[in-house]
This record gives sequence, C-alpha cells and structure tokens, in this order.
Amino acid sequence: MANPLVAYFRVSTREQGRSGLGIDAQRAAVARFAEAEGFEIVAEFVEVETGKGSDALDRRPQLAAALDKARKLGKCPIIVAKLDRLSRDVHFISGLMAQRVAFVVAELGADADPFMLHLFAALAEKERKVISERTKAALAAAKARGQALGNPRLEEARAVANASHVAGAKTFAQTVAPAIRAAQAAGAKTLREIAAALDGRGIATARGGKWDAKTVSNVLKRIA
Repeated sequence: MANPLVAYFRVSTREQGRSGLGIDAQRAAVARFAEAEGFEIVAEFVEVETGKGSDALDRRPQLAAALDKARKLGKCPIIVAKLDRLSRDVHFISGLMAQRVAFVVAELGADADPFMLHLFAALAEKERKVISERTKAALAAAKARGQALGNPRLEEARAVANASHVAGAKTFAQTVAPAIRAAQAAGAKTLREIAAALDGRGIATARGGKWDAKTVSNVLKRIA
C-alpha cells in the first residue's frame, strides 16, 4: 500500500502565469515524485495569495488546513513542488518545522531532512540579497557610464532578470547537488546515468522538465 501524502500548492496572482510556478506545473512535479517514490496523494490544498505579509501562517488558511489534515492522518507528510512554495523566508520555514509535521519537497527528493530544508531556505534568502545587490550595482554602473536608462522601471526589471538568472542557477545547482552525489554514490557514472537517476526520483530541472546530459553538466560546473 502506498504511503499517503498531503499536497500543498501555492501561487500568487502575479506568479500564476510564470513558467515553473503555476499550479499545473507544481501538481505535475508532485505527481512525478509520488509515482517514483511510491506515495499516494490523499488530499490537496491550493493557496492563491496576494499582497504583503503573505508568509504569515495566519494569512495562509490552506496551509493551516493542510497541517491539520496531515495531523489527523497520523504521520503523514505534506509535499510541495519547490521549497519556495512554502516560503522564501528561513524564519517561516523554521516555524513550520516546529509544527511537528514532516515536509517533503519534490525537487529536493525524498532524502531532504529538516536540516537540509533550513539550509536551502537560507540559500534562497542569500540569493535574494545577491540579486538585490547585483541589480543596484548594474544600475549604478550604467548610470556611471552615462547610459540613458530610459524607463527606470523597465531597466530595473532587466537588471533583476539578469541577476536572478545568474543567482538562481547557482542556488538551484546547490539545491540538487546532494541528489547528484547520492546518484554517483549509487553507481551512476556518466552524465546520462545521473540524469536518469534524477528523473527516477522525480526531481525536475530548474525549468520543471526532464534531465539530460547537458543539464547535468551545467549543474556540475556550478558546484565544482
């Protein structure tokens, strides 16, 4: 009999159409993980949130309901597609760990324990800080060169996108590094074998797709 899981999906109104963050993408990632690891989704809760203060648990009624459902089912974990679907704030993640309900993150694999979740949350916080610093530096450099910024909001959005891409790729590489090392320890030697192992564990690429030799190679370069 498959082990039960309670699924939690979260999206903000501005993120609903963004690739990799939509409800359908989250549901697909969770379904792949459950099938690969022998779990069964017995309930799901969907949160659509807007405005500031969205990391407060009292503003997340569906997450509170998911916690309540998991407790009633006994030792039933809650699964999310990505860690940031719970929160991007390490203190909020710490508070959830104190709820005495296990959390599973599909992209991190079944072996990610609470310590790893704290670590990855801290990395996400660091990533946000790096993006902010790089954005300010890019805008300052452009201004120093005498470059006309045109629409300030558009230029800032471009700077954020560039900084986010670089920092996000590195953070994702650090996130999946334990799973790659585990695959190598289990006997995966080639890039294709590592890719197959990651797919087998239901771990998606940064864009939510399947792994191949090139995507594994790119990640390995960032964690070398």
